[in-house]
Amino acid sequence: MNWLLLLTPVVIYLHITHSASPTVMFVLACLAILPLAGWLGHATEHLAAKTNESIGGLLNATFGNAAELIIAISALRAGLYDVVKASLTGSIIGNVLLVLGAAVLVGGLKHKEQRFSAQAARSQTTLLTLASISLILPAAFHYLASGVKGAAELERDLSLEFSVLLLIVYGLSLLFTLRTHKHYFETPAAPEEKAGHGDSWSLSKSLGILAAATTAIAIVSEILVHNVESAAATFGMSPVFVGVIVVAIVGNAAEHSTAILVAAKNRMDLSLSIAIGSSLQIAIFVAPLLVVLSHFIGPRPMDLVFSMAEVLAVVISIFITGQVADDGVSHWMEGVQLLGVYIMLGIIFYFLPSGLAAH
Repeated sequence: MNWLLLLTPVVIYLHITHSASPTVMFVLACLAILPLAGWLGHATEHLAAKTNESIGGLLNATFGNAAELIIAISALRAGLYDVVKASLTGSIIGNVLLVLGAAVLVGGLKHKEQRFSAQAARSQTTLLTLASISLILPAAFHYLASGVKGAAELERDLSLEFSVLLLIVYGLSLLFTLRTHKHYFETPAAPEEKAGHGDSWSLSKSLGILAAATTAIAIVSEILVHNVESAAATFGMSPVFVGVIVVAIVGNAAEHSTAILVAAKNRMDLSLSIAIGSSLQIAIFVAPLLVVLSHFIGPRPMDLVFSMAEVLAVVISIFITGQVADDGVSHWMEGVQLLGVYIMLGIIFYFLPSGLAAH
């Protein structure tokens, strides 16, 4: 599909000149992302071969979430905090339910059982549980303190303190993963995998292609997201559904398709590191970072008070992911279960009126 790479400059040109309808732009941008996602996947695999599964997954998640962060900062400057929160929610549930569910399903169809480090998966899902608590408590405070004078300012102060704490925890989690307990996350490659990397890229080539593919995906994703809302409106989709489901799928599924590709090759540690690691990074790094940045670049400080629908979606997603990742073994039926929960949440957000979804 490398010839589709020609669509990237075409999409950028059409976006600048405004010479195509939103629907046409949406379709072309989707097609342009396909080969870029493929190159991102190749770079991640070669990078993981040079380092290990956890570092490869961390770098893929970081580069993949860079597009999300760029788009969110643009929305932050415009004061579109509901859009930012909806896209963050969609990224968290999309990665652990849609991406991981598809990866477990595809891998399970090719291999009867797939094994991975239960200790590594458990440590990541525990951090995700901490992230869900950081969403529950501000929402609970919001409803308990509603009507109290100065409650909004208290919520922003509370959110800033929570955000600083989460950023510290994220930094310590990197120390835990990459330094003090890296043996939890190290998985020796299978003989066939080692043989498959005889023509492996150099570290600089892998990082260069990873950075180039991510930059291109960030540009095309922003164009795609810019047009997806107009395209979705013609089908009667609510803004909340677009933010939580459509924008999240479009903005994240392309770069994290690597998780599905490596699962098919029976590399579940790398797959889980990408899928769960991406959600984890959004929840305890990107979200609190945006709260801190809003004090400097936003029209007003952003809080961590997500709507009840968004909080429930995140808590349910993290709960079922913990159940699946707890034993260190996966099969195709667990992928069906994760995808089933994602579809149910999608149906809820599709039919939930915008007014209710925002409270």
